[in-house]
Amino acid sequence: MVFSSLFFLYLFLPLNLIVYRLVPNIKAKNITMLVFSLIFYAWGEPVYVLLLIFMTAADYFLALRIDKCAPRSKKAKFYLFSACAVNLGLLGVFKYGTFFLTNLKLLVGFPQSVPSFVLPIGISFYTFQLVSYVADVYRKDISAQKSFSMLLLYVSMFHQCIAGPIVRYKDVYPELLSRRASYEDVSDGVWRFSFGLAKKAILANACGSVADSLLDTKTLSTAPALSLWVGVLAFSLQIYLDFSAYSDMAIGMGRMIGIHYRENFDYPYISRSVSEFWRRWHISLGSLFRDYVYIPLGGSRKGTIRTVLNLFVVWALTGLWHGASWNFVLWGLYFFLFICVEKIFLSKFCKQSKVLPHIYLIIVVFFGWILFKFTSVSDVLLTLKGMFGLNGNPFTSFEVGAIIKSNIFILIFCMVVSTPIVKRTGELIKFSIKYNWWIRTVYTIGRIALPIVLFILSTAALIGDSYNPFLYFKF
Repeated sequence: MVFSSLFFLYLFLPLNLIVYRLVPNIKAKNITMLVFSLIFYAWGEPVYVLLLIFMTAADYFLALRIDKCAPRSKKAKFYLFSACAVNLGLLGVFKYGTFFLTNLKLLVGFPQSVPSFVLPIGISFYTFQLVSYVADVYRKDISAQKSFSMLLLYVSMFHQCIAGPIVRYKDVYPELLSRRASYEDVSDGVWRFSFGLAKKAILANACGSVADSLLDTKTLSTAPALSLWVGVLAFSLQIYLDFSAYSDMAIGMGRMIGIHYRENFDYPYISRSVSEFWRRWHISLGSLFRDYVYIPLGGSRKGTIRTVLNLFVVWALTGLWHGASWNFVLWGLYFFLFICVEKIFLSKFCKQSKVLPHIYLIIVVFFGWILFKFTSVSDVLLTLKGMFGLNGNPFTSFEVGAIIKSNIFILIFCMVVSTPIVKRTGELIKFSIKYNWWIRTVYTIGRIALPIVLFILSTAALIGDSYNPFLYFKF
């Protein structure tokens, strides 16, 4: 089940909100959310909900043991290691087992047949949540949760279980224990969810359709150069709009019931360096790698060589987190190289100038998405060569021109939405209502009407088009 399905929008979510409002107290509300979350997860993969419950149970018991140990004692370290072994071991089997065995077979000819593992939905997200929880108990930043159902609710909450943001226990536990959704919370939540839904159903899906039309792997060797450039542009917009839309919807649903998830995207395409880009993109993942890998390894405190080594580890893991394929490893190391160059040589350039660093960032990220798009390295090379006409391919064609003309305005609009222009315009209008009753009236009407309009338009888009992919399901 995905947020942009009609079943979720018109049955699951309304039923969840109605039951949630009807039950009398916070304990009943939490039980309601837990039941709905497990049903949500089990809807597509009923067997793997048992895996989620098992991993949570293992961490529940191990965290309780850690909590009783002296800080950073040998016993505490043993229980922490055991929790990481269970979580990362299961993630390794399901996500990387086939990849590892395939490469092992290429190297040594063993095993003769490679088993194929089905990847449980969202396993990368909830595994990291569990690891961060146990690590925080080990650090004595938090106490171990005494209620298994509360820990399971934290891990399985359907708002963010399969696509993030990756939520830390210490950030949401106070609101799981006691919360109240104010009128402003509900209003902001409905607005944020409707905006995210429209971003996904109308904009991201449109960009995805263009990208898939222009970047067909079957015709890459003969594709016109213009189709490759525009196709990569469309994919760059799709992946941002798609992923940030799911974060918007998760944050919105949380606000509707009084839970405040942290932001996961902050308009990354306006950045002026690769480092800044990754501080703005998938913020919850970046902060986890920073706090639980980079800083424990020594961060930038132990000299240039050690800093570079630590960054290498972080970005190799970041690439692998996104997928069990060499293109993702190369993608992570690609950004590692630019971040190292920036730290050593380009830090002043990125801070002093405004326009040139932004152009540099857009170019770096643009070509980086090619590595992310194609799992086959040969397809990556074909695309790069074809963009500069080195495949003997033409610059354009009638068909490519027709596709671009049909979608040029939606692509431009998507570029605008990928910047803070819309948000800042809304903030300006909100500021102006203090001084002008006419603007205040229009703002109030728009605040009520616009989410309804966006919801209707999104529904129409979903009904009229069977194209509704979810890029981050495989992660």
